[in-house]
Amino acid sequence: MIEDVFATAPIGHVSVPRAGGDAAMSVIGPRDLADAWDEITLWEGYAPTPLVDLNGLAAEIGVGAIHYKDEGPRFGLGSFKALGGAYAALRLLGRELSRQLGREVPLAEIRQGRHRDACARITLVSATDGNHGRSLAWGCRRSGARCRIYIHAEVSEGRAAAMRDLGAEVIRIEGDYDASVHLARHEAERNGWFVVSDTSWEGYTDPPRDVMAGYGVMTQEVCRALPSPPSHVFLQGGVGGLAAAVAAGLRQHFGAESPRVVIVEPDRAACLFESARAGRPTSVEIARETIMAGLSCGEPSALAWRILREEAGDFLTIPDELIAPTMRLLARGGFGDPVVEAGESAVAGLAALIAARQSGALSAALGLDDQARVLLIGSEGVTDPAIFAAMMAGGGDG
Repeated sequence: MIEDVFATAPIGHVSVPRAGGDAAMSVIGPRDLADAWDEITLWEGYAPTPLVDLNGLAAEIGVGAIHYKDEGPRFGLGSFKALGGAYAALRLLGRELSRQLGREVPLAEIRQGRHRDACARITLVSATDGNHGRSLAWGCRRSGARCRIYIHAEVSEGRAAAMRDLGAEVIRIEGDYDASVHLARHEAERNGWFVVSDTSWEGYTDPPRDVMAGYGVMTQEVCRALPSPPSHVFLQGGVGGLAAAVAAGLRQHFGAESPRVVIVEPDRAACLFESARAGRPTSVEIARETIMAGLSCGEPSALAWRILREEAGDFLTIPDELIAPTMRLLARGGFGDPVVEAGESAVAGLAALIAARQSGALSAALGLDDQARVLLIGSEGVTDPAIFAAMMAGGGDG
């Protein structure tokens, strides 16, 4: 039985006309995705992550199918971000070593450890809520580069420790995520370091584009596994990089049959929702942190927004109180479905889908019915065991 909270929780919805254009083909193009696929699928430990069919839940809420891409096993790092930060780091190192050596340095040479001494003199930095920094730290350890990670006050110590275990120097600040982004930029400029961010700003687009291209590996796995295109895809917000990468990859693969794109954000950090309402990239102030740590972003990526304004027509906000019940439903194999242990940010799309199906009006507005086939990106597994245990015990419901 679906818990009552899904029927009573306030869900924000704004529907906007999609802008015309070719951003899904030009911001990160087919060549970008192909290059990322060719590189990442050669990495030690690469394997496609599971696409789990939640048939029992689909029948319970009245949709035709729910396909849940479980990114928990990705490279042993626990999230889809293993694909982005590490790949962008490798690409940045390739550009910098090519400049230093006066010749094109293939990524394979760095991957094979042929430039570890040179990489050791290069410092890569980023801000993170946890998963992106973990990917960057992993990528730096593989190449030999130095790594500095900036985290905000609310990032859990468990996630900080995971980055330190991979060799990163972790700097905790008093402010929020956006403040950590600004500090990372400032200190990198002052010290001659290189920022590897999953969000873009004016004059800074190459690493965020590479991050999104890395995410495209996940989308290509989905497309290869599905016999036909889904009707809908519910995508977590954050700065927009994940959503934009998946939307672009689906458009490139399915063309006119690409699914309806629904963006889901915490109501405490709804920068894409407000951008949709304003018709332009719009920042929001985060007055209180959301339990969905990976989505606690107040400033959208301008690069990602170029894709989303053309591909996404629906933007939803959800309250934190939906997250723990959704995590428990997955972890307990509700309605006879396979057990999936997911993190707080992973279940945002699923929580929104369940809540939407409890409302006839919202279901109608989103075009959801018993024939809908919905794709969800389960973006992380258990990246903080202490938080997961609290959720399973009934904490985190408000």
